[in-house]
Amino acid sequence: MTGISEILILILLILCILIVPRMMNPNPKTKSKKRKPSARVFTIKIRIAIVLSAADIIISALWTKPWQGQMSMFIVSGILPVALGWSLVWIFSAQKK
Repeated sequence: MTGISEILILILLILCILIVPRMMNPNPKTKSKKRKPSARVFTIKIRIAIVLSAADIIISALWTKPWQGQMSMFIVSGILPVALGWSLVWIFSAQKK
């Protein structure tokens, strides 16, 4: 009997979470202001750079196999170029602003 009561309590909780907020009076709607596009919107160049960065790390990991003891080669060929590239992007983006 305890299994059935636990299931019924879970169903009751889910129903309360889903139905009770809809029964309450909604907050008065305020006028929405037009928002500028967020600074988090990525351009196509940034998206390509992110994909290429991930691909570089994955390819260099498959090539050097750092899990077999060649960690320094992986860092030099995979992580260091990506970190250097994104550092340069960060520096040059500050100059534009």
